[in-house]
Amino acid sequence: MDVCLLGRIGYDLYAVERNLPLAEVEHFSRHLGGSSANMAVGLARLGLKVGIISGVGRDALADFLIDFLRREGVDTQYVRLVEGYDTSLCLTEVRPPDRFTQVFYRSRPADTQVTVGEPERAYIRKAKLFVTNGTSLAASPAREAALDALRTAREAGLRTVFDVDYRASSWTSPAEAGRLARSALPWVDILLGNEAELAMLTDLDSAQEQTRLLHQEGVRLLVRKLGANGVEVHAPDESYSVQPFPMPVTCAIGGGDGFASGFLYALYRRLPLKECLAYGNAAAAVVVSRVSCSDSMPRLEELECMVEAR
Repeated sequence: MDVCLLGRIGYDLYAVERNLPLAEVEHFSRHLGGSSANMAVGLARLGLKVGIISGVGRDALADFLIDFLRREGVDTQYVRLVEGYDTSLCLTEVRPPDRFTQVFYRSRPADTQVTVGEPERAYIRKAKLFVTNGTSLAASPAREAALDALRTAREAGLRTVFDVDYRASSWTSPAEAGRLARSALPWVDILLGNEAELAMLTDLDSAQEQTRLLHQEGVRLLVRKLGANGVEVHAPDESYSVQPFPMPVTCAIGGGDGFASGFLYALYRRLPLKECLAYGNAAAAVVVSRVSCSDSMPRLEELECMVEAR
């Protein structure tokens, strides 16, 4: 296995009628969602061998989600059906270029019940890259599982990736989210976050001070996502920034997962850091030009054509 992910799998409903508030939408299209699941599909479409550790409810939604992942080549042997808990559900309004209101239904989400025992640890050790995110830390026992998995991956010599992935609906406060995300840093090699997430994580406003602190905490690569201003990456001895690909926005939801998939694929292939940013930006541009995240993930040929043409 090339990449192992731990985190949320969700069922996403996107408004078919565009430019309407959710209250007026009558029809929705269904898709696989959840940041970790989206990235799993994105990395698999780029040719990597991918597995995911997660939980979904024992319901009809789970059948669709697991079948979708399997068709995309993602290994699901450690996706548990959790009795008494629900598959995460999200409804999304589509009003380009910048109105994408979401409503999450996560009263008893199955992904918060993920656990990691010796079988999962052995599974993680088979990979070369391990990825999880901040939403996995929002509730127990998934919180302890994510930290255990990060520690296991680091001790086994894998490169470890943590996406801050702050979603207010999962937390009682930004301060709590920042505190628990900081608890993961001892086992994180590569950190991804936008400007607000990095301020929340470090409790610092200065980008320069944030970078300095995170390198001191052991983060080797810091990826700062700047929205319309592009993205930058900071290693201890080099930094690069890249402007976004010019692409009309149809639905911005999932752009960050698209970026992570392209960036981590290129990093896995040991491409130069600046080229990794280009792959990430190209994948993000493809995703935001379409509706949904998982279904919109590009395949390698499309991504390479975009990067080469730029």
